[in-house]
Amino acid sequence: MISPSPRSPHSNSAPDDGRTVVIVGAGPAGLAVANILRAASVDCVVLETESRQFVETRPRAGVIEEWAVRELDRRGLAGRLPERAAPHSACEFRFAGERYRFPYTELTGRHHYVYPQPLLVTDLLREYADVRGGDIRFGVRDVTLHDLHTDRPAVSYRCPDTGETRLLRCDFIAGCDGARGVTRDAIPARHRRIARQDDGIGWLALLAEVPPSMDCVLFGLHPRGFAGQMPRSPEVTRFYLQCPPGDDPENWPHERVWTELRERLGAAGAPPLAEGRLIEKRVLDMHHYVVEPLVHGRLFLAGDAGHLVAPIAAKGMNLALNDAFVLGDALAAYVSLGDVSGLDGYSAACLRRVWDYQEFSQWLSDVYHGLASGDPFRAGTTLARLRRLFSSPAAAAAFAEQYLGSAPAY
Repeated sequence: MISPSPRSPHSNSAPDDGRTVVIVGAGPAGLAVANILRAASVDCVVLETESRQFVETRPRAGVIEEWAVRELDRRGLAGRLPERAAPHSACEFRFAGERYRFPYTELTGRHHYVYPQPLLVTDLLREYADVRGGDIRFGVRDVTLHDLHTDRPAVSYRCPDTGETRLLRCDFIAGCDGARGVTRDAIPARHRRIARQDDGIGWLALLAEVPPSMDCVLFGLHPRGFAGQMPRSPEVTRFYLQCPPGDDPENWPHERVWTELRERLGAAGAPPLAEGRLIEKRVLDMHHYVVEPLVHGRLFLAGDAGHLVAPIAAKGMNLALNDAFVLGDALAAYVSLGDVSGLDGYSAACLRRVWDYQEFSQWLSDVYHGLASGDPFRAGTTLARLRRLFSSPAAAAAFAEQYLGSAPAY
C-alpha cells in the first residue's frame, strides 16, 4: 500500500531540483512512462547512462503486437509507426524438409507489426524531449537509489559534465533500466523473489545487409539446431542460429553462418536465402527471470528490470510497453486524483501477462529445440506438437492467441 513514511535527509550529495517521478532508463518502458506522465502534467525526469545516439541505435527487438500499437496510437505515441511499420499476417515453420505456413491473420483478424526498437525509441524520445519538452539527462554515472522505504525516496547520480554528484528527491522511482541496471538490485534480497530459468541453449544473433527471403518470420526446426529469419526492413534481416551457450561469435565465420542457415532453413520449394555482409554477430544465452513483486516501497520495476524473457517468442518489448502503460496510468491517477488502486495493483496486473508470456516462451522453446536435443522421445513429441498445430483448428487458435498476445484478459 502507498502511504506516508518518515523522511530521511541526505547530506553527502549536492541537492538538485526534486521531481514527482524519477525514471531510470530511456528504453521503451522508461520513455513510454515519461510521455504518459508528461501528458498528464506530472513532473518527471529521465536518467540514462548512455548517450542519446546510443539509445537510438542499439540493436534490439522488432516485433510489436497489435494491442500495443493501438495503445501507443491512443496516447499519441505511435509516431511514425503507422507509416513505417510492416504488418505481418503469417509465419512459416520449416521442418522435415517441408514448409508449413501459419496464417494467423486469417484465423484471428490480428497482425504483428515489425518496427525495430531503435525506431520506436527514437519516436518516443523525440516526443518526450523535443516535442513535449521533457527533462532527460544522458550519460549519467553512479546511479544509486536511496530511502525506498520512505515517502520521499531519492536517486543520486554523477553529472557527466561537472563530475558532481547530484541528488534528486522524488515521490516515486520507475526502474526501467533493463537487465543490467541498478534498480532491481536496490531491492533488498529479503524483499524480493527472483524466479530464474536457464534453457542451456545459445543463439547466435546476426544482422545481415540483405533483404528477407520471405515476407514473414521463418522458424527452421532441424536436427542440427534451430534457425530463424526475422525481417527488419527491406534492406536488413535478423537471423538466429542455435549454438552452444557461451559460444564465441568468432567461431562463426561468414561461410559457416550461411552454410548453416541454408541447411537449417532449407525446405522443398523454398526460395534461396539472400546472402550478404554480416553487420552484427553476438551470442545470446537463452534464460529468463521474473522478479516478484515488481514493487518495493516507492520503487516500481518495469520492463527487463523486472522480468526478462528470451527472444524466443519476441515478447520482451511488448511486456515492457504493457508495464509502462499500467504504471504510467497508475502514477498519473495517483498524482491527479489521489487514486492509489492502480499503484497498489500494479505488480499483480503486470505479472499476469508476464507469466503467460513466459509459459508460451517455454513451450515454444521446447518446439524450437526439440529436434536438436539428441533425445528421440523429445524429438517425437516435438513433431507431434507441430503436426497438431497444422491439423487441429483448436490447437491453431490457441497458438495464434498466445503468439499475438490477444487473449481477452490476462
